[in-house]
Order: sequence, then C-alpha cells, then structure tokens
Amino acid sequence: MMKLALSPAAAGLLRSLLGRAGVDRDRILLSEFRSTDWQSLTFMGERHEMELRVPGPNADEIVDLLTAGLADAEFAIPGQIVADIGIERPPCRNPDGSFSLFIEALTVSD
Repeated sequence: MMKLALSPAAAGLLRSLLGRAGVDRDRILLSEFRSTDWQSLTFMGERHEMELRVPGPNADEIVDLLTAGLADAEFAIPGQIVADIGIERPPCRNPDGSFSLFIEALTVSD
C-alpha cells in the first residue's frame, strides 16, 4: 500500500470528512487529493481538491451523510480553520454503482 504525503491540514480535513459519514473508513476511498499553498494579505493556508469514491451498498446514503450541510459544518483540525468547503460538482454515479464525490476546501492557519 502506498501512503500519500499529506500536509497536516490536508490530513486533518480528510479525517474530519470521513468522520462525518459515521461508517468504516474502508467504505470511502480516496481517489485523488491535491493541495496547493494559498495566501491573502493577512492569512496563509491551503486550497484542497479531492475526489472520494463510495462503493457498495448504500453508497447514495453515505454520500448524503458526507454532503448534508457541508458548507456550514464545523471542523476540529488542530491549528487550522476551514474557511470554505463545498461540493465542486454534483456526485456522479459510476457504472459499477459506486459514487464519485468532488470536494473543494480552503484551510487557513489558526
């Protein structure tokens, strides 16, 4: 198994998102994750883009748990604030019955 090198902000964001679903972590697969540095005049952080794949039975229910109220959700990530988060595009049902979910987020240093 190959491990991805994620920044502390990216790893915390991913853990928090997976926790929202309340299912075993092996039910949600990370297909793609990209983080880039971001800054404004007063803040420093990272912009994150991720693709999650939810296979198997009840995939649509898990996607609903992940996305319901996402824009207003509170995240506990040490040293980080999730300034913005949302669905990049609507969840996509794949031919095998799984769903692909595309999420964008902005974290800033606390």
